[in-house]
Amino acid sequence: MLLFFYGTLLDPRVLERRSGERRLARRMRPARLEGWARVGLRGTPYPTLVPRPGASTPGAVLRAGPEALRRLAAYEGAQYRLVPVRVRTPRGPVRARAWMAARWRAEG
Repeated sequence: MLLFFYGTLLDPRVLERRSGERRLARRMRPARLEGWARVGLRGTPYPTLVPRPGASTPGAVLRAGPEALRRLAAYEGAQYRLVPVRVRTPRGPVRARAWMAARWRAEG
């Protein structure tokens, strides 16, 4: 599954530790999610995304296998769910999924 990262999983150390796969971060490619803003998740130091016309959120895409996906989902926790998104990459637009919290949990 192609995932779009925009927060803590952009850090290669966090990604590799949480996914259980060494050198996984080397496969990340830059991407941008148009029409969405990165905001804080209420009561935490973590981000989430909210739709916002004119906004743009930089990040990266990465294809994750089933075991890495399972581990990353456990890291993200029950407050986040995978949402289909369309991101821009240097090779053009692609469909991916991004972890987002419910809108009511977002700050701002």
